[in-house]
Amino acid sequence: MATGQEASTTATTRDKYRSFLLEDEAGEVQWRHCAPPTYDMVNKLFEEGRTKEWPKGSLEETVQNAIKTWEMELSHKTRLRDFKTINPDKFKLFVNGREGLSGEETLKLGSYNALLKNSLPEEFQYYKADKETFESSHEAFRSAFPRGFAWELLAVYSGPPVIAFKFRHWGFFEGPFKGHAPTGEKIEFIGLGTLKVDESLRVEDVEIYYDPAELFGGLMKGS
Repeated sequence: MATGQEASTTATTRDKYRSFLLEDEAGEVQWRHCAPPTYDMVNKLFEEGRTKEWPKGSLEETVQNAIKTWEMELSHKTRLRDFKTINPDKFKLFVNGREGLSGEETLKLGSYNALLKNSLPEEFQYYKADKETFESSHEAFRSAFPRGFAWELLAVYSGPPVIAFKFRHWGFFEGPFKGHAPTGEKIEFIGLGTLKVDESLRVEDVEIYYDPAELFGGLMKGS
């Protein structure tokens, strides 16, 4: 899920958690908003609310930063060929056991729609990913979490080539969401995942498991 909702502006400093953000000196990357994004606000939220601070150079720090970088590319790059975190020919995203999405399918849907898509009957869906666009989904969560939706790695259970990990997502519900008034409360959920990487540490498969009700239970509380 997206970890930064700030508008894209021309960044002047390298982001400490996301690689490849400013390594576009030739100007060949097609950015969704014409320039690299900034993550100052969500980085502040992350640093104030994280429960782990991993040693520099550790496997945990490497995995955490790699996933943050992948999310940045998915949210802000418009062409799969500009991604450096994945193997575009093999990439698949699996969420809660659903059928895998290719890199192009994931890019078209956007991170929120790809992660929140479900097969429940429509009347039971708290979020209808099939009726959302890339832009509308990001706008909905940017509105709900104006300070961003932070992501941290809680544990790594195995190293490459198959990396198993546990994560935490959180933010403060300080703006409206789909007609529900903000409560100001912290909303968070815990999940598990695996990354299968190649010899260059580019991701080939991502599997994510989490309970969407932990997210929407808080968002639906608003009047």
